[in-house]
Amino acid sequence: MAHDLAKATLGLTLPVQIDPPKISFAAKEIDVVEWKGDMLAVGVTEKDTTKDGNSKFQNSILKKIDSKHGGLLFQVSTEEDFNGKSGQSTILRLSGHGPKRVGLFGLGKCTTASSTAAYQALGESIASSAKAYQANNVAVILASSEHLTPVLKLAAASAIATGILHGTYEDNRFRSESKKPTLKSVDFLGLGVGPELEKKLKYTEQVFTGVVLGKELVNSPANVLTPGAVAQEAEKIASTYSDVFSVKILDAEQCKELKMGSYLGVAAASANPPKFIHLCYKPTSGTVKKKLALVGKGLTFDSGGYNIKTGPGCSIELMKFDMGGSAAVLGAAKALGQIKPPGVEVHFIVAACENMISGTGMRPGDIVTASNGKTIEVNNTDAEGRLTLADALVYACNQGVDKIVDLATLTGACIIALGPSIAGVFSPSDELAKEVVAASESAGEKLWRMPMEESYWEKMKSGVADMANSGGRQGGSILAALFLQQFVDENVQWLHIDMAGPVWNDKKKSATGFAVPTLVEWVVSNSSC
Repeated sequence: MAHDLAKATLGLTLPVQIDPPKISFAAKEIDVVEWKGDMLAVGVTEKDTTKDGNSKFQNSILKKIDSKHGGLLFQVSTEEDFNGKSGQSTILRLSGHGPKRVGLFGLGKCTTASSTAAYQALGESIASSAKAYQANNVAVILASSEHLTPVLKLAAASAIATGILHGTYEDNRFRSESKKPTLKSVDFLGLGVGPELEKKLKYTEQVFTGVVLGKELVNSPANVLTPGAVAQEAEKIASTYSDVFSVKILDAEQCKELKMGSYLGVAAASANPPKFIHLCYKPTSGTVKKKLALVGKGLTFDSGGYNIKTGPGCSIELMKFDMGGSAAVLGAAKALGQIKPPGVEVHFIVAACENMISGTGMRPGDIVTASNGKTIEVNNTDAEGRLTLADALVYACNQGVDKIVDLATLTGACIIALGPSIAGVFSPSDELAKEVVAASESAGEKLWRMPMEESYWEKMKSGVADMANSGGRQGGSILAALFLQQFVDENVQWLHIDMAGPVWNDKKKSATGFAVPTLVEWVVSNSSC
């Protein structure tokens, strides 16, 4: 991500420009025991570790590799109690002219339903080992690859490549020193060869460039990534892929002309002016059959406003990630600019701003008026994301789209309900919910459909306005979704993703790039309709 954007940031911080890892992926049709390189990585399920009558590997691929190396692989796996469980690995250093190392990596039970996530985890483990042993080239084979259909082989190669890219990438832009990754090439053995696999691997790399952008945007601190910097990222995408993208950036005055009182109310306290971003993708040729909109919450910092975030667990220091929805939207835009799906027009919309505190800011009890004329009593200034999304959703509907997916780090309630790894999905449309959940399964991301209980709307009623912006703690994520629905045209299919949990990895203290792959899959699936 190019941050020559922030010219003079608070703290004089400027990120170093670092190119994401470039790994050459190739499919080869050679005997596994003939491959030579730094590390041969074998994906092993629990079933693959079954022993034969002679207490040796029963699996043909493991047996072949073990035989080549004099039974050492079986010996070491037995000594280290390797049984193929998810997350297990054992690495054997070899001498001779074959691979320098052979590694067994556990895939667990790896059913068809869990395979994408299992293969991505395998890829991350391989990348971690490659980093530890400074491997330049790696070959990957699945012990049970002969049982996979051609379609499943494509999916497996893509998921493993995705995991390797995730495991290799590190966001070191804000470190004074960093090491470059050593891994340069990965060969896939036993997963087929030919143009279909090459195309799938290229697609995987294109999607990952969007994931990297999503990660970098969320990781960037608020003193660097202002609303203006987000807008410049959108302009960069439009410039880089000018054959398919156009961009419009609206300032506060232009938003005022469009009567976006809800969005501007949130932005009012900040010294950094709001930027309303509208990227539009149109294919270079052919008929447009579907018009879609992706709307992302873009709070580059959320203090909570006058209902300031305080106390243990408020996570105010992490509120740079409150623009995770917009990061996913822009990441998807970058990937789609390379993929160029036909037959579909896509509008990428972000109402970027900060939620701060000042004498000009929105107060609890204020009433704001959204661009569709509906009035909102602000009983909680920390329920601000939905206020910005309200005007963004009205704007999206005015573009004449058929379907809208909005994404937001909207509620802590969703994290309580689903934990840190699963995003909540809310939609009155069964058809759209099925589409998006299917896309997430292909992408290896976890979504769970939540109810839109209309009787709960009673909690959102105001004594003085059309509605309040908050209805209390109980069912908080459902109330937020019901609020957003008030700003969507009834003729437009709409789905809301609350990604407050999976936007961030607490263990790694870093952004995940969540939802970029799902959005790309969904748009591509609509392009083929």
